[in-house]
Amino acid sequence: MAESGEPTLDQLRILAAIADTGSFSAAARRLRRAQSVISYSVANLESQLGVALFDRAGRAPTLTEAGRALVADARRVGLLIDEMRARASAMRSGTEAEVALAVDVMFPIPALVSVLRGFAEAFPTVALRLRMEAIGGVSQLVLQGACSLGVSGWIGTIPAELQSRVVGHLNLMPVAAPTHKLASLPRITSAAAREHTQLVLSDSSRMTEGQDFGVIGLRSWRLGDLGAKHALLLAGLGWGNMPEHLVAEDIAAGRLVRLAIEQAPSFRYPISVVRRSDSPLGPGAAWLAEALALGCPEGEGRPGALPLDPLSPN
Repeated sequence: MAESGEPTLDQLRILAAIADTGSFSAAARRLRRAQSVISYSVANLESQLGVALFDRAGRAPTLTEAGRALVADARRVGLLIDEMRARASAMRSGTEAEVALAVDVMFPIPALVSVLRGFAEAFPTVALRLRMEAIGGVSQLVLQGACSLGVSGWIGTIPAELQSRVVGHLNLMPVAAPTHKLASLPRITSAAAREHTQLVLSDSSRMTEGQDFGVIGLRSWRLGDLGAKHALLLAGLGWGNMPEHLVAEDIAAGRLVRLAIEQAPSFRYPISVVRRSDSPLGPGAAWLAEALALGCPEGEGRPGALPLDPLSPN
């Protein structure tokens, strides 16, 4: 008959130790317990669960099929408890439990991956929520409090509730597929460019409502996905401005052509770190802000340039 009571964390750690070491005696040595205590704990655990965890027919007990399945559960529970303790310890020291980060879709992914890996190593107990948004979407998430930190492209006027610091620039250039009519022209007037459909990265936020950035085409397709814009450009369905780091290989391979449009040349697209003025950054968010600034192309960030103090208004 099953014994009353719930399995304890100690019992689960004993079960995992036996599975790891291969015997009751080895587990007793690892845990610095008497072997009799180990045997008693396992017997109680089997009674509480109502299943045999070990086959005792041979010289040494071996895990049953049920035992092998439940060892995985025991390890998982142990890891969760360890993580909870580590997170609580970090919170006592002032580290956030969670950081919510929003990043502009134009930010170079290799640089972002490097920063995120570094963050996981530097702050293993801090949960990170990541959002990728276009143009004003980043600043809107920060303004609403959904994200504590944002890496945003240019949105024009910065709301008073936000503080922003330019940390680098991306080089944007007009491109089209080699099959596009504009691609065959050595020099393209603005009037000629206006006659062809321009593919424009857009967003649904109120931060950029009524504003157009670099739009000169009389006809435009508004796209909320940078990948979709890239695919349509490759298909020759329009022309548009793209970050140089995303189309450099396409240009080198001849899949896209850089357009020489008068009054619409390549331009530097500023990248800023933004946060709410009334929400100081904690250690994890401050680390992310500095790392992202240092990883930004044409970065203006320097070690220590983004401390916990308020960021300089843009």
